[in-house]
Amino acid sequence: MPRLHVNIDHVATLRQARQGLEPDPVAWALQAEAAGAEGITVHLRKDRRHIQDADVTALRARIGTLLNLECSLDPEMVDIAEQSRAEAFCLVPENRQEVTTEGGLDVVGERGRLEAVIPRLAATGGAVSLFIDPDPEQVRAAAEVGAAFVELHTGCYALAEGAAREAELGRLVTASNLALDLGLRVNAGHGLNYENVGPVAALPGVEELNIGHSIVSRAVFTGVAEAIGTMRRLIAGS
Repeated sequence: MPRLHVNIDHVATLRQARQGLEPDPVAWALQAEAAGAEGITVHLRKDRRHIQDADVTALRARIGTLLNLECSLDPEMVDIAEQSRAEAFCLVPENRQEVTTEGGLDVVGERGRLEAVIPRLAATGGAVSLFIDPDPEQVRAAAEVGAAFVELHTGCYALAEGAAREAELGRLVTASNLALDLGLRVNAGHGLNYENVGPVAALPGVEELNIGHSIVSRAVFTGVAEAIGTMRRLIAGS
């Protein structure tokens, strides 16, 4: 069964709407852990639209599970990641105008920067993942630049319906199999929810699912424990 890592960015989004103290994403993360989350994921963005630097520090000091820090290749963000003591890093593209991450990292085009950044982050002891579209060229490039993991971008799958969704799932299966053949480890995430998570949880070799918005949204109505418990049961039933 893939591990469930819960992204808490949108708890911080709600807090930042009033620039106040509530809800506290660290307290929410602790509840998520108590409910069965096996890791906590945050994206520290250049514009600090949700997670703040202090959140990263507090999370590492207080949570008992793995901290997965998503960040761009911006030099400032890499410097922060290097000092964060996170156990895992996921390098992602970042567009200041986007609402959320819109696609995978162009590993082919960013080869030079990645070959410099990956060893720096790996030297801290953290596992380094690249968030990529399920494209064979990007998977091969991820192996060539020395990443330990790829996180397959499931956004297109999540948005598709019917035959188009089946085709997107096929792309994910192909990419996952190729990654495993190349010695990469495989995670997946983006846009996953209670209706579509099952087939992704069944992908060959997938170790971890990163899910945030859907869980936070459900928790508004049902509470943290139910939202995470139900997601874990769906993942286990794959």
